[in-house]
Amino acid sequence: MKTLLAFSISIVLVAAAAAPACAQQRFIIERDMPGASKLSADQLRDASRGSNAVLKELGADIQWVQSYVAGDKIYCLYNATSEALIREHARKAGLPANRITPVAATIDPTTARGVH
Repeated sequence: MKTLLAFSISIVLVAAAAAPACAQQRFIIERDMPGASKLSADQLRDASRGSNAVLKELGADIQWVQSYVAGDKIYCLYNATSEALIREHARKAGLPANRITPVAATIDPTTARGVH
């Protein structure tokens, strides 16, 4: 009985250690950047490099998925454990983060077919 209890406790501890400390959530970040759509490829590359350097420093709790440059804004899709971490990334990278919105659901053309 004592051996079974010790084995059960070991399984729980291993499972807890394997679980992430905090699950990531998807966010959309709206960055007001006048003239964003006029940035050159070199400027976008340099901004990406700066962002990537900060992401590396912050670790696995934040991930940049993709960004869209449109007019005077850049819309970014991130996975992160918190909004605060996204704000820290923006501050360290020297980027605005005017609006950060958690993604509630994702839809695409397959949604119409009821495919989950």
